[in-house]
Amino acid sequence: MADVLPTANSNLAAAIASFPTQEIEANIPREYAWDFEKNDFQLKDGKFQIVEGIEALKIWIWKALKTSRYTYPIYSDNYGQELDKLIGEGLSKSLAESEAKRLTLECLKDNEHILSIRSFSVDKSNDVLSITFTAITDCGEVTIDV
Repeated sequence: MADVLPTANSNLAAAIASFPTQEIEANIPREYAWDFEKNDFQLKDGKFQIVEGIEALKIWIWKALKTSRYTYPIYSDNYGQELDKLIGEGLSKSLAESEAKRLTLECLKDNEHILSIRSFSVDKSNDVLSITFTAITDCGEVTIDV
């Protein structure tokens, strides 16, 4: 009587071993290229372009800081910023800067590539909050102005 289960094929291990192995670079940050001046995707010949590494992190940081948290259902509750809480609060300059830094760190903490920030400064004039800092990432450093 023939076996119901297949017998082991010694050639199977050799066949699997002969497949070329590729190192998958799954942890490299990738984003669609972004035109910061137009606030829109950067296209080449009508097609989306993908950038990697520090440029992708710059885009991710900029977009996260430009997106209000809890506003768009497409994003998780961990994505975006809550800096709009500072508008109209009448905080002193030092307290506003401290809170802006805390809220910025809160916004960026879920990106595993961002290690820290330095040279953080805030300019608040006429209900417009401008933030500048350098993000230290595992891909290098990038200066952010939002």
